[in-house]
Amino acid sequence: MNPPETTTRLRRAWPLLAAVSGAAAILSFIGALPAVLGFVFKPLTTLLIIGYAWPRGANAPKQRRLIRLGLILSLAGDIFLLWPKEGFLPGLVAFLLAHLAYIAAFCVPARLAAKPWVFGLYALVAAAILSALWPGVPGALRVPVVAYVVCLATMAAQALVWWRSSVATRASDASLARFAGLGGVLFMASDSLLAINKFALPLPLASLWILLTYWLAQWCIASALRAR
Repeated sequence: MNPPETTTRLRRAWPLLAAVSGAAAILSFIGALPAVLGFVFKPLTTLLIIGYAWPRGANAPKQRRLIRLGLILSLAGDIFLLWPKEGFLPGLVAFLLAHLAYIAAFCVPARLAAKPWVFGLYALVAAAILSALWPGVPGALRVPVVAYVVCLATMAAQALVWWRSSVATRASDASLARFAGLGGVLFMASDSLLAINKFALPLPLASLWILLTYWLAQWCIASALRAR
């Protein structure tokens, strides 16, 4: 088998590898597999998504660098959150920085807040989530949580701005931007579930829904980079 064929087969297998790793992590966190396996498969799944993203985006080097940075910071956040109490604040900071990197990436093809109605919509959603969770957020975490929610909502909104702007102008990257928009929605869903589970009420099979939407979000964001 020549090298190009090997590379093609590996690319085709990459989604399956990430899915198997993610499933193993989720099963370990819900008690169907030994819990210690989560410490291996959770970061491994994000590493596989980084590997999927790494060769993509040659046509947009600045955006590629920023999305890579966001994924690497997300990996750091994943590792911190393996220790939910001690690692929560460092994990929050790592993901906040990841969202800033994603915001910068999505501003490359579209001006920040170019469609104000999108930002207004996400602001309403973020405010509703915060108001519902606020009584359960400890005082020491309120400022970091607000900062994080603002960055998360801005990232998701700017991803949708890129998509809607590319559709309106019939840009060739509209299909890629759609992945970014979907990734933003999924990230909002994942972090909302995580916050509800942590600050409001325990959710049944919380790890399943939180991690499934999280990794789908990261995969979609990685897919916003054009393949070679």
